[in-house]
Amino acid sequence: QVQLVESGGGLVQPGGSLTLSCIASGSIYYGVMGWYRQAPGKQRELVARIRSGGRTNYGDSVKGRFTISRDNAKNTVYLQMNSLQAEDTAVYYCNLNKYENDYWGQGTQVTVSS
Repeated sequence: QVQLVESGGGLVQPGGSLTLSCIASGSIYYGVMGWYRQAPGKQRELVARIRSGGRTNYGDSVKGRFTISRDNAKNTVYLQMNSLQAEDTAVYYCNLNKYENDYWGQGTQVTVSS
């Protein structure tokens, strides 16, 4: 069993930036790391995903504003979020998909408001 712990959420003004981190209790090597988010009353959606080799893909609403990266040696994945908008307000969840197993973190709240 792999535990995932997110950090870095908080309150930020529109146009601001935040960096989320997610550290895993086990190796993330060979795993696909992802960030998802869920806003009140909405379904959970993909924000960004990064494969072990570094290939990434992003949700359409965050392309050009968010950047996902990973440090396999530290078992950590990051999400750099720039130009934040009110629509980015949600609980952000870290995900590890490895050997067909899915692991989720508890989530971290991101609120974009003036």
